[in-house]
Amino acid sequence: MAGKVAMRTAKDRLRYTISFEILLMAMLVPVGAAFFDKPLSDIGLLGAFLSVKAMLLNLLYNWIFDHADARAGRVASNRSPLGRLLHAAGFEATLLLTSLPVYIWWLNLGLLQALAADLTVTSFVVVYTYGFTLAYDRLFPVAAAESGRA
Repeated sequence: MAGKVAMRTAKDRLRYTISFEILLMAMLVPVGAAFFDKPLSDIGLLGAFLSVKAMLLNLLYNWIFDHADARAGRVASNRSPLGRLLHAAGFEATLLLTSLPVYIWWLNLGLLQALAADLTVTSFVVVYTYGFTLAYDRLFPVAAAESGRA
């Protein structure tokens, strides 16, 4: 490895995480309220809980993934399409495992109903994560983050 590989700053990762969750909630909460025939406030509160959980996991997951990229000599914003797919799918699998009990309890669903709901949301979010991260990397490349643009 020739020299130190540039990485995202903590401030940049925080901006990524918060903007990711705000846009995702704006899309999913109204759809979830309509689908489950629940008040917007109930689904909004569930969404907020899951969002905070996701943000905390996101910070940890991306910190681990970024360091793995750096150890391999890769810059995070230059991931290959396969690397992006693995990144998004791995994160969503982690969320699925930690969200399933919440869906069961909060929405009073059976295991299979909760799994179907969680898999539906997860499938959407995998595609969203890929697109959002690609757009974010183009708007805020790692080199720009290092030079003070973050």
